[in-house]
Amino acid sequence: MSAGQPLDAIDLEVRWSRLITIMDEVDTAVVRTAFSTIVGESRDFGVIMVDQRGRSLAQSQLSTPAFTSSLPITCKHLLEACPVDRLRQGDVLITNDPWLGSGHLPDLTICTPVFHKGTVVAFMGCVAHISDIGGRSDYLDSKDLFEEGLRIPPMKLVSNGIPVEPLFKLIEANVRVPRMVIGDIHAILGAERLGAERLIEFLEDYRMDNLDHLAGMILDRSEAAMARSIESLPDGSYSSALVIDGHNRPVHIAVEVTIRGAKVRVDLTGSSDERSDAAINCVMNTTVSDTYYPFKCSLLPELPNNEGLYRFLEVHAPSGSIFNTRFPRSVRARSKSSCHIHSAVYAALSGVMGDRVHAGSGSFWTMTAFGTYDDGEPYRSHMLPNGGKGAVPGRDGLPTIAFPYNGTITPAEVFENNAPLLIGQRRLLTDSAGPGRFRGGLGQHITFTSLCDKPVGIFCRPDKTRHPAPGLLGGRSGRAGQFLLNRSPAPLIPFELRRGDLLELRLPGGGGLGPPGERNPAVLARDVADGLVSRKCARTEYN
Repeated sequence: MSAGQPLDAIDLEVRWSRLITIMDEVDTAVVRTAFSTIVGESRDFGVIMVDQRGRSLAQSQLSTPAFTSSLPITCKHLLEACPVDRLRQGDVLITNDPWLGSGHLPDLTICTPVFHKGTVVAFMGCVAHISDIGGRSDYLDSKDLFEEGLRIPPMKLVSNGIPVEPLFKLIEANVRVPRMVIGDIHAILGAERLGAERLIEFLEDYRMDNLDHLAGMILDRSEAAMARSIESLPDGSYSSALVIDGHNRPVHIAVEVTIRGAKVRVDLTGSSDERSDAAINCVMNTTVSDTYYPFKCSLLPELPNNEGLYRFLEVHAPSGSIFNTRFPRSVRARSKSSCHIHSAVYAALSGVMGDRVHAGSGSFWTMTAFGTYDDGEPYRSHMLPNGGKGAVPGRDGLPTIAFPYNGTITPAEVFENNAPLLIGQRRLLTDSAGPGRFRGGLGQHITFTSLCDKPVGIFCRPDKTRHPAPGLLGGRSGRAGQFLLNRSPAPLIPFELRRGDLLELRLPGGGGLGPPGERNPAVLARDVADGLVSRKCARTEYN
């Protein structure tokens, strides 16, 4: 293909799909070679291909949505520190600076330049939540960033094919499970090398010197498609407000969505100020990612993600607010705030988006079991359990599904193999779903007991235990979650689980959509027969 020669729609689709397939292969390689459960089982990572200017072109189909817009921003920061003309074959770049990356220190961004005919043509990028980055064991109570672990500025992780040993040693010396963390880093490096090889094969097959023209077509056509979708919405300003759990005290979210032609401005002025007593602050990269996601889901759900799709969006949050926090505020539990933005956006647009809105979801919690095996080797096993998904017009919410992220729960057998715990049950929680014409998805009940005499460290970050997932358009909220130790509220700081203790996670249900009295009686009767809704709830809530 000569430079500037247009591609027909079929050829563009074939080439674009092949780029996505390359990233799917990179994704699979990360999963199969990862050491930790949070990467290999819970899939808290994303792999994205960006061009030589740092613009995202393709990502794996299972990449975590929060990383879609943050990784390209991080890659551009990496290129400011390490310009393209100074990179050499075999170099790899890294940072975990929250203000440059995806918002908290456990997320490492690793980017491998892809050379073709002596020139950088793209980068294979990965953001992965590693199992430990040092600092405090809890996620909630740190007072500033310096309590939260090791911060790595933009720099080379690998130089000319040789690992930068001082950096690797520094990481090993500052984390609790060095074998697991370093193992995950090498898994990412290997997967990105594979992606680079596949991209070079792609370029050679099509006799392309670079991706410039193809990238321009992907980005411009995606931008135009999103513009048409935005233009289908009526111009105007739409507002909503929401109160969420926060930590220690609630957080207020205020949102104003202004639509003008093909552009959208989301203003979070009026939301709570940044916090000095809780690690639930968000940097702007995080805020932008979680603001973009509901628009993408509702307006162009089938179009593969790339940077062209979010050119329509401007997000404003005042400096010093919880959604635009200043360095060095603590940010480790930022998703306790950011993952609620979609509920506020959908509430604001519920009158103009018609059948494309989404009630609040009961996701997501995180739990870690940690300690040492009898041989002295440390372990750290993660689980990302999910509550019920919110209802959408025409469809009930799905049970135990992550939204607005897409992490998966660590299988019971894998979790038990990595930590000396027994999962007694995992079952759907009757009546946990928010009533509505379309009910929310059910939450789940998970129990844990210890199998050893040595105490097992536990930390859990629950959410929606005081302010449950909201319903929409007359639908009711889902049931709030509970985190219990021996039938009483469990501590929100790391604690020890001992033999004979019972740990319970009761994950919240998703919100309902539409008045409950409008639910189809035959469908409600089936819910009762299946044990999803009790007879009492059917009689008192669906009227």
